[in-house]
This record gives sequence, C-alpha cells and structure tokens, in this order.
Amino acid sequence: MSVSENAGGSRGVGLAPQEREFYAAQSTVSDPGELAGWYAELPRDAGQLARTVRDLLIHRMEGGFSDAPIPEERMRDDAETRYVDDILRLVTARDGRPLGCRRDFGDRFVGICRDFTLLHVSMLRHLGVPARMRSGFADYFDATGFHWDHVVTEFWDEERGAWRLADPQLADPERYPVDFDPADVPRDRFLVAGEAWHRIRAGQADPASFGLNLPEAPMIGAWFVAGNVRLDLAFLNKVETLLWDVWGAGAFDAGDAGADGDAKLTDEVRGLYDRAAAIVAGDVPFAAARAMFAEEDGLRTPRTVLSLAPLAGPRHVTLR
Repeated sequence: MSVSENAGGSRGVGLAPQEREFYAAQSTVSDPGELAGWYAELPRDAGQLARTVRDLLIHRMEGGFSDAPIPEERMRDDAETRYVDDILRLVTARDGRPLGCRRDFGDRFVGICRDFTLLHVSMLRHLGVPARMRSGFADYFDATGFHWDHVVTEFWDEERGAWRLADPQLADPERYPVDFDPADVPRDRFLVAGEAWHRIRAGQADPASFGLNLPEAPMIGAWFVAGNVRLDLAFLNKVETLLWDVWGAGAFDAGDAGADGDAKLTDEVRGLYDRAAAIVAGDVPFAAARAMFAEEDGLRTPRTVLSLAPLAGPRHVTLR
C-alpha cells in the first residue's frame, strides 16, 4: 500500500489537522536541509522506504554480516552523528549513487536502531506522511523473551486510519527472518516505553526483562524503562536525541546506574513517570503530550544534555 494513497475501505476518524501538520513536518533533527535533493525518486511505500534505509546503513553490532570488518573510528563516530543532513553527507560521500542503490557494507553508515528509524522518519515526512520515532522494547531479538531497548518508526496509515509501527532495521529478511511484516510490527512484539512501565508497575512484568542485557555491563530494570519513557516523550515532541543522551528526573550520570538503579528511583520520580506513561502509552493524546513536555522540567529536553556515548565517552553536548 502506498503511504500517500487513500485506498478506500474501512477508515478511522483520522488525525486532527494540527497533529497531522506537526508530524508531517521535519524537525531540526530529521530535516535533510540542502541535501533534500537526494530524496528524489524515493519509493512511496513505507515498507519499500524501510528497505531503502536498510540498504544504506549497517548496525555497528552487525560487523559479522560483512567480510570486511567495520573500522573502529566508524563504529565510534558514525553513531554519534545526530542530524539527518550529516548522516546523508557521510552516506553520499562514501557512495555518490542515488539513495535507492544498495550500498556495499564497507560504504554504509554505521549506526544503531535510532539511525535507521530517524532516516526512515525523515523520508516519510519528506513525502508528507505523518511519522515519528518511538522508544520502547522489542522481544524479537531474543528467543528467551527478553525485551531489548529499541527504537522504531510510527507512521500514520491513511487506509487504516491508525498509527502503524515499522522497523527499518528488520527490512532485510536474509538478516532478520521474523514472522511478521517489518512495516507492520505487532504492538505486542514492540512495547512502547509507557506500556512497559505500566506492566512493571502493575506487577505484570519483571523489570529485569527490559533494557540492554549486555554480558560486560548489563543495563536493565525499571530505571532504564523510565529513561525510555523520557526519550519517547521527547520523540513525540520531535526532539530526536541520541539514545544515550540523559537529562531530567531519574537520569543517572556515567557509572551511577546499574544493578541498584531501581533502588535510586524515589516515590516522587516514580509518580512522575506514572503520569508520563499514562500519556505515551496507547493512543497518545497529542495536546497532552505537547503540554507535559513543555511544562515538566524533569522531562523536557534541555538545550545541553549529557551524552553517555558507549564508545566516545561521556560529554556535555549543546543541541542545535
């Protein structure tokens, strides 16, 4: 189905004009700027766009996909690239062919899930499709049922009259043979952060089953889920930071979080995230999401954030 067509059939009530306009417009982060010409002749189908993105990027944990190892400096530096125009500069400098041409692994931008999603969202917005990034947890990377920290696209499907999830990182079936359409991710396979928080608070899910279960330094628990709620609210307000940017209530400095992170969440902070999760889970009320981000100092993204970059090291970064 083309993302720009009204194909008929059953439809919902649609988006309010203000919400449609907001999510169809580029943000400071997603705007290709003077490189928008590279978006010429993009496919108009969300799934095909996801495959276009998949063929331009490689996840920095996917080095085994290629015979050529990923250079250490690209592992470190590419994923620190915050803005779409800078991502496009790197992509096109390494291979000057149109974006619809599949890149060799050695010529791809080396990023993480956030970068696949950001570029996908940028392309959808360029086509006038309301789209936004969503922070949450996916169960399809681990057969044990662990929910991995992840970011996907949410875009408005005119035919269904509903928001739909897409995961451009999965859009290569040879690498990710999932049992669903990557352009239509089931809501029970990717839990937005607010839903994960609700389940933990209700005793329906184990906090230790959410986060980054890395052997050398696991980051799991309710404190991590709270951070994703904060990120998701920012994404819903089109402030698309890096995933390791931290700020606000319940945020931990470098080395401060870990196994005892949940014990450091005060009742006041838990209450704040209860209120935030009520907004960012389920059908997101646009006006409420905008108001909470504007009014809550503990949640609103400041101009300068602490970036806890895993490879580059912690530093303060002032955003555009």
